[in-house]
Amino acid sequence: MTFEQQWIEYDYNPFLIFNAKGKVVSLNAEAQFLLGSVNAQELFSIAQAYASVNFGFKTTFVELEFGRYKFFGLTVGYEDEAQLGIKLYQAPSFKINKPKPEGELTNIFTLIDLCISTNSINNTIRYEKHYDPTIPDVIIKQNEFIKILNKIYHCLLDNDKIITKVFYRVGEYIKFEDKKYSIFSIAVSAENINKRAMSELKLMVENSHFYIDIKDSLTINIPMITK
Repeated sequence: MTFEQQWIEYDYNPFLIFNAKGKVVSLNAEAQFLLGSVNAQELFSIAQAYASVNFGFKTTFVELEFGRYKFFGLTVGYEDEAQLGIKLYQAPSFKINKPKPEGELTNIFTLIDLCISTNSINNTIRYEKHYDPTIPDVIIKQNEFIKILNKIYHCLLDNDKIITKVFYRVGEYIKFEDKKYSIFSIAVSAENINKRAMSELKLMVENSHFYIDIKDSLTINIPMITK
């Protein structure tokens, strides 16, 4: 690669080029990670929506969120009808090369069962569990994790059933100190979510080492660090 190409390849911000049919013809390393959270066709549609009316480049400040990725703006450019490029600017709250989290080697299922047992006291909620048993013990801060998961269950107490799923996020990775780690998730879902408790949960997450998606389910994303 040329020096210029290396700058693009190792840019912290995802960069993709599409052909006229929406097929990816070029992308940098960070864009490969992003495609684990959003499909290419959706990014192509966004690029078309924010492209300049005439040939050239257009930068727009807009908030976008795909899984653990958050963006505050994008630039779309094209010189002809054959190719369309997009670069998305990551919000500074997530850094690709932050220090690796510390903690204790932990069986995550033991902690989940502990939290479920604690939150099932004095209620009739049915707790349904779907675990991927192949997920190994990982290094996390146990007390921090327990506090956040307990708060998640507390947000869902006004339900007849709460579902907890633990699963690999296929194709998704995160980098710490230039090393790539797979990700798995703990997704907790129910019909009703206590919106008043969400602000406290968000504050807890901001001060933690965990990444959480708050959508149809409350999902903790955890890097698979085993040593």
